[in-house]
Amino acid sequence: MDISSAGLRVLRQIAESGSFTAAAARLGYTQSAVSRQAAALERSANATLFERRPDGVRLTSSGLTLLRHAHIVLASLAAAERELTGTAPRAELVRLGVFLSAGAAMLPAALAHLTAADPQITVTTSEGTTPTLIRALRAGSLDLAVLTSRPPHRPFDGDSPRLHTETVTDTELVVAASSTGEFAGRTTVHVDELVDAAWIATPSSDSEPLLGVWPGLPGRPRIVHSVRDWLAKLQLVAGGFGVTTVPSRLSPVLPPGVNLLRVDGAPPEIRRVLVARLSGHPTPAIAAVTRAITSTA
Repeated sequence: MDISSAGLRVLRQIAESGSFTAAAARLGYTQSAVSRQAAALERSANATLFERRPDGVRLTSSGLTLLRHAHIVLASLAAAERELTGTAPRAELVRLGVFLSAGAAMLPAALAHLTAADPQITVTTSEGTTPTLIRALRAGSLDLAVLTSRPPHRPFDGDSPRLHTETVTDTELVVAASSTGEFAGRTTVHVDELVDAAWIATPSSDSEPLLGVWPGLPGRPRIVHSVRDWLAKLQLVAGGFGVTTVPSRLSPVLPPGVNLLRVDGAPPEIRRVLVARLSGHPTPAIAAVTRAITSTA
């Protein structure tokens, strides 16, 4: 096969972003250039590498096979570049992804523990939804990810080999409301009372769930604010502009004016927090970061 490093980078970015358009934007290419690179890869591999689906693009089994080798090739090229330019890193680097509320609830304690136990390890972090982080793990853009799942906790995706996961903790979903608003002074709310509530939610796409609305709400939610940033969401709650769902473990970092309510009249919504990586034996640095996360949860 005659495959360029640019082609392998395109393959990796398509795997991570889930579409040709998003891959082109992240790489600074035109969409037609990405399509040409993808077609050239398939011709060279003599195999179908990409599956076009209504919700985006996924790699076929042949594409995943090539992606595993692409990780090795691109990492070797990056290492060669560092050596040739004299910029070889002195510290071990771990690229960590976290789901949208884990940054505030878990990340500071885990990084503080890691700094004390293994100061030679450098961690970079990026935030995203669980589906986004899974794609980044598969594409090799992340080494480790903190993910969340709901019962019955099935495998995160159907790709092979399965991701290696370790359970960190289980946490209950609750509703955050203004401490001076309609639900002031209460610790619980009935699910029927939430039907007409003003909701503050995180934008969603076809392949990702809407975050911030009670999952068992008996009716269509009235979303008044669509916000990704957790601080903005909680400040809107504190100002009395709506309610949102949060994991109960966020309680230590809530801003003033926010009250947490358990929901009656509906089954508890339990979310499992897991740390995930590609299968295989982890590097010592990845193992150390995993220990820091699990030991401080």
